[in-house]
Amino acid sequence: MNFKFLKVLSVLILGVSLTASCVSRKRIAYFQGLETVQKQQIDAAEKNIQVQPGDMLSIIVSAPELQAAQPFNNFRPTPGLGQGSGGGGNQEPLTYLVNDNGTINFPTLGKMKVTGMTGKELEEKLEEQLTSYLQDPVVTVRVENFQISILGEVGNPGTFTIENDDISLPQALGLAGDITLSGKRKEVLVTRDVNGERKYAYLDLTDANVMNSPFYYLQQNDVVYVEPVGSKIQSTSYLNTAASYLSVVSVITSLILIFTR
Repeated sequence: MNFKFLKVLSVLILGVSLTASCVSRKRIAYFQGLETVQKQQIDAAEKNIQVQPGDMLSIIVSAPELQAAQPFNNFRPTPGLGQGSGGGGNQEPLTYLVNDNGTINFPTLGKMKVTGMTGKELEEKLEEQLTSYLQDPVVTVRVENFQISILGEVGNPGTFTIENDDISLPQALGLAGDITLSGKRKEVLVTRDVNGERKYAYLDLTDANVMNSPFYYLQQNDVVYVEPVGSKIQSTSYLNTAASYLSVVSVITSLILIFTR
């Protein structure tokens, strides 16, 4: 009698485990339905990071004749290294501050309008204009003060400086320790300043189509906010809920064994 009853309980435990696991995956797994998202759609989500007023740009010009490219580069010695050694030591590029009018003052070329262009577009524009002075110039542009802020239900909220000007929302959340188990994965808020106008979008990270959103790749000074689930009264994770079911069933099994001996 007891053996037959235990078999029934075992089946129930297995059923609860499978049910709880399915629910938890549906709620917390990222990029569900990825197999249905066409590659060309994902590729269409361009990383169109544009230069904005207040950006600090490092612009490095190189050419086969290094000496000829030198007047177009502003460098300063790295403190503590190579000073007083006749220019030997490490150097780092000086940055160009994009003013409120969206311009910078570039050596020889003078005042240039740079806002509204992506880094790649600015590189191409400079290379085109520098061909009058250099043979085969190569220009590298980077935003030195590229920062994003991540708030709410993440492991390590704060403001982060991004070195390569290229970061997606999941990568940013990874820097912040990922969304906690009490955070909403289906309503991640991204706010952005576009030409003085504040725009925002709620992104569902459980849906693979999020990759098509223009907010999927972050831009400088974006703010990401992860809301808590409900009032956080039920702050236990979905996986812990499944474990709780198993614990309850285990306790019931133990009590039945005690009283049926």
